[in-house]
Amino acid sequence: MRRGEFVSVIGTSGSGKSTLFKLVTGLLEPNQGDILFDGQKTGKRLGRVGYMPQKDLLLPWKTVLENVLLPLEITKERKQARLPEIKEWLARFGLAEYESSYPSELSGGMKQRVAFLRTLMTGKELLLLDEPFGALDSMTKRKMHKWLLGLWGELQKTVLFITHDLEEAILLSDRVYVLQDTGIKELKVNLPRPRSSQLIYQSEFLTMRKELEMLIHNES
Repeated sequence: MRRGEFVSVIGTSGSGKSTLFKLVTGLLEPNQGDILFDGQKTGKRLGRVGYMPQKDLLLPWKTVLENVLLPLEITKERKQARLPEIKEWLARFGLAEYESSYPSELSGGMKQRVAFLRTLMTGKELLLLDEPFGALDSMTKRKMHKWLLGLWGELQKTVLFITHDLEEAILLSDRVYVLQDTGIKELKVNLPRPRSSQLIYQSEFLTMRKELEMLIHNES
């Protein structure tokens, strides 16, 4: 992956998507080959990446602000020094009015935004997002896509993204990797940024979607 790139991984159940994430995070070691960070082999990968699972996993007894501050507590970083920056990010994420709210008071989309911001606050260059919008209804998911597309230019992060949603993969990604029984296939998404959710209705997008569907079913 190139720095600042958004890469999606798609495959049927059991194709190895979760195993891939565990290898990157350091929870598993490869039987063969190497995993490189910035072109360098490293023996210790745990703690090198930010990870966001499908479920938000927000602590219900902590406020939005306290949940976002959790990565700083873990690293024992001075929270007070980062507070102005974090409050600015809360505003960019549309959460400024909810920093004192608890997870039970938030909608599904807002919870995912809090979880995403918490992942961002780890300060890691590489973010692993495991179907972060998979549990949302279709309308909320569309809103999250629009929100993320509008924010993407500011993030300047490298993202590895697992999804089962073909439109989501094409709309958000620079490249899509399809895990097949016979190997890995790549689809380059040559759509200009910034992107709009309206792209899904254009002929070029529909052609890519058809190609991606054929790759998933191993028809090409």
